[in-house]
Amino acid sequence: MMMTHDSSPIPGTSSDQARSTPGFSIGGSTPFMIGIGGCGMSALARMLSGAGLSVRGCDSTPSPVTQALKDFGLDVCFDESAGQLPEEADIVLASAAVAPDHPMVLEAINRGLTVLTYPEALGACMTGRTGIAIAGTHGKSTTTAMLGCALTDAKLDPSVIVGATCQQLADGALSTGGQRVGCRVGASQIPEGEWGGKQGLLVAEACEFNRSFHHLKPTIASISSIEADHLDIYGSLDAVVEAFAGFAQLVPDADQGGKLIIGHDGAYRREVTAGLKCAVETIGFNPGADWVVGYTDGKTTIKSPDGQTHSWTLSLPGDHNAMNSAVAFALARSVGADPDLLAKSFDAFAGLDRRLQLLGTRDGVKVIDDYGHHPTEIDATLRALRTSQDPAKHGGRLICVFQPHQHSRTRFLLDEFATSFENADVVIVPHIYFVRDSEAERQKVNSSDLVDRLRARKVKAMHLYPFEAIIEQLENMCRPGDLLVVMGAGPVWQVGQGYLDAGLNR
Repeated sequence: MMMTHDSSPIPGTSSDQARSTPGFSIGGSTPFMIGIGGCGMSALARMLSGAGLSVRGCDSTPSPVTQALKDFGLDVCFDESAGQLPEEADIVLASAAVAPDHPMVLEAINRGLTVLTYPEALGACMTGRTGIAIAGTHGKSTTTAMLGCALTDAKLDPSVIVGATCQQLADGALSTGGQRVGCRVGASQIPEGEWGGKQGLLVAEACEFNRSFHHLKPTIASISSIEADHLDIYGSLDAVVEAFAGFAQLVPDADQGGKLIIGHDGAYRREVTAGLKCAVETIGFNPGADWVVGYTDGKTTIKSPDGQTHSWTLSLPGDHNAMNSAVAFALARSVGADPDLLAKSFDAFAGLDRRLQLLGTRDGVKVIDDYGHHPTEIDATLRALRTSQDPAKHGGRLICVFQPHQHSRTRFLLDEFATSFENADVVIVPHIYFVRDSEAERQKVNSSDLVDRLRARKVKAMHLYPFEAIIEQLENMCRPGDLLVVMGAGPVWQVGQGYLDAGLNR
């Protein structure tokens, strides 16, 4: 999409005034958002509205997300075909799913309005802020939510935008109650601590899809892991690593406060950090890391570069979540947060939606929903559940309903997917979730290909569709003590919820 980028302060304010108000510098005060119902876009809409901007938007179809935005007080419409923008709109923000020839995009161009994609708008919001960008193939949403809650509990009042909803995000993990949100609006200046008085914090995920993170303007960044993914965009792992190296180049020099925290292992740190002028610190379970992480019996420890050690116990199982929290700790300490308050926050962190989320229990069967859609994520999640829940101890099994996300990802990583389910007793695979692949790509692979690979590895697997058929199979199959986990980035959560609802409607 051909976009123009304007990151000047909000009209009518000077640069200094823009930094001292709750507003964000996106180049306009009355944005219209196309595709406002997307996960990132809806969070951005709430954040901009909460900061005082007059936000309106549209989407192709109504959804629970758009209804929540309307309940929040935003004007959301669904007639996009006419291409009619509100007269007062002075900037247009477009989802990555919006085509360049979208009628409203064309109308904005005809009117001479600036059009920003979601990552461009997020990058513009970092202008005049202390941006903390969290990158890596895995764990971005969890780390971002943990960090946002911890910084809030440490009284640094951050602005946060995350690609999932979290009940603790608005007020911190140490508070009670709260609304499920994907953002919070914080102070324009850090209120206290070692960084007190500096530009306010803006914490955000840095997504590598389509090189979106190249539009951000971080002061501090993290890269926890790099693996082959989005190969429909990149074509090779080398290109993925190169993109992360380009992201790292965005971090300012060390004398300007720039810092990158990167995985000691599994993040191609030598390739990514070559030639960087920012401060670089490594993190990992390797004792040679600057930040050394430990995880034993559910307890996470971290030894900082100055030799101090802190620990906490997460409610989320798995060494991958220990690593997520350790990265959040290192980032928070890098902006002066109190380490004891950070540890208390992680102790109280209850998780976010669709990340090892307990949906409920039916007839002795516990149902968990998870967003994992990459082989490494699947393996880590199932291994963590097998270790922490141990369904066999209660005479049960670990049953996984996994919906592959995109045909291209499934095809490129088919062998890796086949080896990632060894901790499951039964795997049920619905149709692959068709998102942005071409019809030709769709014909190259299907769910039966994955099932055949799983069966060849002696994994009990089956292909079932539609979701109603899977729910019926689960009703016949599940018994007390079983652990049912539904996984994938698509609408597979409906299977877990449908299984629970069917128990209520008997």
